[in-house]
Amino acid sequence: MHSAHVRPTRHLSYGAAMQTYRSSLSSWDDFPVHQVAETIRHAGTSDRNFYDRYYFNLHGSSADLFMVMGLGTYPNLGVMDAFCCVRRGDFQHVVRSSKVLDDRMNTSVGPIRVEVIEPLHKIRFVCDPSLPGGAATDDSELQIAADLWWEGSIPAYEEPRQYVRKHGRVMFDTMRFAQTGSWSGTIEVAGETITATPDRFGGTRDRSWGVRPHGEPEHPGIRQGEGQMTGMWNYDPMQFADHSILYMLNEEADGERVLEEAVRIWSDPARGVEWLGRPEYEHTLQPGTRMVTHSVLRFPEAPEGHLEIDVEPLLPAYIAIGTGYGIEDDWRHGMFQGDLAVQGRAFKMADIEPFGHFTIVDQVARFTQRVGGVDNGIVGYGLHEHAFLGPFPKYGMAGPHDGAS
Repeated sequence: MHSAHVRPTRHLSYGAAMQTYRSSLSSWDDFPVHQVAETIRHAGTSDRNFYDRYYFNLHGSSADLFMVMGLGTYPNLGVMDAFCCVRRGDFQHVVRSSKVLDDRMNTSVGPIRVEVIEPLHKIRFVCDPSLPGGAATDDSELQIAADLWWEGSIPAYEEPRQYVRKHGRVMFDTMRFAQTGSWSGTIEVAGETITATPDRFGGTRDRSWGVRPHGEPEHPGIRQGEGQMTGMWNYDPMQFADHSILYMLNEEADGERVLEEAVRIWSDPARGVEWLGRPEYEHTLQPGTRMVTHSVLRFPEAPEGHLEIDVEPLLPAYIAIGTGYGIEDDWRHGMFQGDLAVQGRAFKMADIEPFGHFTIVDQVARFTQRVGGVDNGIVGYGLHEHAFLGPFPKYGMAGPHDGAS
């Protein structure tokens, strides 16, 4: 006996005198990548906070320049946005753009675009104000242009899943992979041209997707007075000559560890991945602030014995300012800005340093290894990312707005 035929639901909008069919198909639907019984345009969850994002950083293995870039899609908010942030001298320059999300395979937003050249290995990042739709839509001037090519130095590594539920609601449920690598190409910032070569210019990238808070603020309800994420967040992907170390830790004020990871990934895939055991840390903070000025990371269970890494921050970028990470009420990741909005901002470091340390801080840093207390001559560079969100008594932060004692 044949089952009854059920006509599939069609997406229709009704005008005064006619019926118009609107397809939810996009170019991605011609690829065998579906995970649920929906077109790719629709995520498997209707949670407004579902997202899918690229993150990159670039540095010259020095305190001369630090660049952070990103592009994200927010299918249930109908938005795609991107940013490019360059810390150079006494300024933090930002170009940011936002558009109504259409085809997710079109990874360009105004002047910014990301091209996947070779999946999990080679990427192109472009910020070109001369592109159609690339000019600023307000009175600001775009002070950044870039054409950069990324090549991974290690295989992409799948990091542990981050899951946070508060008062019944899932606040974080995200997956991410990370990779260290090198950059080549050109950067223009405030009229100055810098050539990036892979022998000197390195960095980190990650791809993350899932659920985390985005867009316009929601009423917190029972969660008022609590941060979306709390405690200490510390993330250090560091690159050495023939390997990289990925360390991350989210520790609550009471010492509970929500998320942790410590692995060594060899550039030669045949050598694989080594677990370094439970990570320990010792941070030195500038008194009265939440700014880390020096760190020591310890891995007592490392295969070669007690591994210690001395972390020397070289140059910070306050990425929550200007880029969309949450400090400004008028521009946040996933926030609707109209059909297309492109803006440029230039922040004097002296103006943003007094409060930038209360949010997430990205720093290019130098990493020096010691085994059994002895310097083994291995030095590398990478990202030293930190945030202290809410109270953290271990460093004298009794309240959410207190600095370290």
